Amino acid sequence: MQKLINVFLWGLLVSFLGSLPLGTLNVAAMQIGIQENVQNAIYFSLGSLLVEMIYVRISLVGIDWIRKQKKIMMAMEWITLTIIIALASGSFYAALNGENSKNAILLNNMHRFILGMMMCAINPVQIPFWFGWSTVLFSKKILEPVKSQYNLYITGIGLGTLAGNCVFIFGGKLLVQKIDNSQQYINWAIGSIFAITAFIQLIKMLRHKDAVSKFE
Repeated sequence: MQKLINVFLWGLLVSFLGSLPLGTLNVAAMQIGIQENVQNAIYFSLGSLLVEMIYVRISLVGIDWIRKQKKIMMAMEWITLTIIIALASGSFYAALNGENSKNAILLNNMHRFILGMMMCAINPVQIPFWFGWSTVLFSKKILEPVKSQYNLYITGIGLGTLAGNCVFIFGGKLLVQKIDNSQQYINWAIGSIFAITAFIQLIKMLRHKDAVSKFE
């Protein structure tokens, strides 16, 4: 029983800490929470963490197959880069158009759960991240190839990701309430984060230091 608890806690801790650095998904969740409502932001986070959990499960048993899908992962990276650039442009456009303007990319009727699933599904960065951490846990005998351990490990990962995203969602709402004209400022800040993320991602892809290259 203690072994299962340890596996769960490791998945929870690694996922929570991995969700805290600024990234496309947690910043997008924060923006949805600010410009729409907390419920939609939670839906978005649940959609993204569901796909993340599926990716982790696949990486635990099918990493050799994933290694061979280089062209697919490269295409996913370019699609992700395009979406990040669009999110940056939408945030800057919203900032230029005043306090109550909304990111144009979010002006759609797609359920935020589905949107979260789609944005996470095309983001291959998490695959080598979790493959690396799972390998470390296997080597330390913390995680073993047992179904019950896999299930609790993945459950911990899902809850850790949700907790990390909630830091951004509720933190963003708190900033809006505390700072005058804060939504416009936050749009500028979010646009800048997306723009920097896109630039870093492009440099990594051109220098072959991206997620695909980590498998080579």
